[in-house]
Amino acid sequence: MYILRSALSRICAAVPRSLSYHSSLGQQRSIGTSRDSNQLNGTFYEFRSYIIQPGKVADFMKLTSDNIHLRTAQSELVGYWSVGIGCLNEVFHIWKYGSYKERSAVREALANDKDWQQNYISKMLPMLLNQTNEIVYMVPWAELGKPPKKGVYELVSYQMVPGGPVVWGKAFQKAVSAHSNVGYCTLIGVFHSEFGQLNKVHALWWHEDGDHRASGRRRAHEDVRVVAAVRDSASYLVSQTNKLLLPTPYSPLK
Repeated sequence: MYILRSALSRICAAVPRSLSYHSSLGQQRSIGTSRDSNQLNGTFYEFRSYIIQPGKVADFMKLTSDNIHLRTAQSELVGYWSVGIGCLNEVFHIWKYGSYKERSAVREALANDKDWQQNYISKMLPMLLNQTNEIVYMVPWAELGKPPKKGVYELVSYQMVPGGPVVWGKAFQKAVSAHSNVGYCTLIGVFHSEFGQLNKVHALWWHEDGDHRASGRRRAHEDVRVVAAVRDSASYLVSQTNKLLLPTPYSPLK
């Protein structure tokens, strides 16, 4: 029994004090790294990825350009990109919502919009091979940034070990901040999955172009601060992927 009590004491001592939990009355207490201000005020983002049939990309892009105003009339578009390096024939876009109720109302409005359905959806869907979406929140230590000028973007997606930010949040933050602080590139946002693949984090970066990304990456790999921070974070990493994003003319993030 003494051994059991000692083990339990060590486990409790290791649990971060910033853990959030809910009482029997449903009231959240001691909010910390597991829940951020965006989750509390309801703001979230939807990532949408469409895989287009080979040979149909140009038609899809023109159709979207001609009709995107019907979609942006309903909710806020953060960015819209074609994938330059990664999955070919793919487009990726981010939409912002203030609540799930707002998103439901937007989806209903679009379903009932005859112009949107007839001029876009009915023509767009036959061009697609696949669609996926994901709901994410901005992490508490980041905010949506603005690029200094037109450029390209890189979405780096990290699959972390189970447990959430209370397990790997601090190490991951140090790794991302280390890259940003040495001027590796401009950080636009860091997002944590809520629906989709859980324990997944996405970092959206801006680069002037692909060559500047390459030179910045070399500098980062030679910086001992970055190497140390990445080494600590990598112990919680399961896998990671990235893709180079090219902003469309109608993307708010250029």
